[in-house]
Amino acid sequence: MPDSQKRSRFNARLSKEKLANDRERAVRQALAEDVGSGDVTAALGGVAQMADATVVVREQAVLCGCDWFSQAFAEVDREIHVHWSAKDGDRVAPGQVVCKLDGPARSILTGERTALNFLQTLAGTATTTAHYVSQVEGTGCRILDTRKTIPGLRTAQKYAARIGGAVNHRIGLFDAILIKENHIASAGSIGGAVRGARASSPSLPVEIEVESVAQVHEALQTGVERLLLDNFTLDQLREAVQSNKDSDEPA
Repeated sequence: MPDSQKRSRFNARLSKEKLANDRERAVRQALAEDVGSGDVTAALGGVAQMADATVVVREQAVLCGCDWFSQAFAEVDREIHVHWSAKDGDRVAPGQVVCKLDGPARSILTGERTALNFLQTLAGTATTTAHYVSQVEGTGCRILDTRKTIPGLRTAQKYAARIGGAVNHRIGLFDAILIKENHIASAGSIGGAVRGARASSPSLPVEIEVESVAQVHEALQTGVERLLLDNFTLDQLREAVQSNKDSDEPA
């Protein structure tokens, strides 16, 4: 299988519909745990009092999470209007105003922490990702994300990693096969594990976690789409990369 075709098989699919549904669920859950039966402090303000607010950047960042921020306020009160002057993926600087809000003061106070939690978390994810992406610029390497996300924010953080310039790895346990040492031991060999994976889920890409250069050679013979090199030294990494390049069917 050509390398480009292998890569396309492993591109995680994060649809707009899935992202929107997960965003709505996450925002509603976050508001439910924060507001509970009602914001008793915001209730001290006048019912008819209106207010406006601005969101100002404190440090260099890659903006991400605008839709989560806006939806948090929309869920609290449709009378709150959010006006963005920047968008996801923009590099923003300290002192820069990224959005302004206006609407009922009580509602703005109720929604602000939940909205900011999403914006800060996702912008932080995108900003950190962009830093690592910049470190490998020009090398031909790509930064991939993981499943080590905050529970309930899987697709949100996958989206943020992509905004930061990374490539989405598998979304979960359902859309790709990652064979590790326990699976190899159970199947009896790397080849046996791959054959089992192909038989059970022929439409899914297969990745193998290898722990030695010898396993790299063994795994390459199976035609898997990707190798995960576990705790390799720099010299072992170089040897593994060269072995992959020299293979008739590189991962």
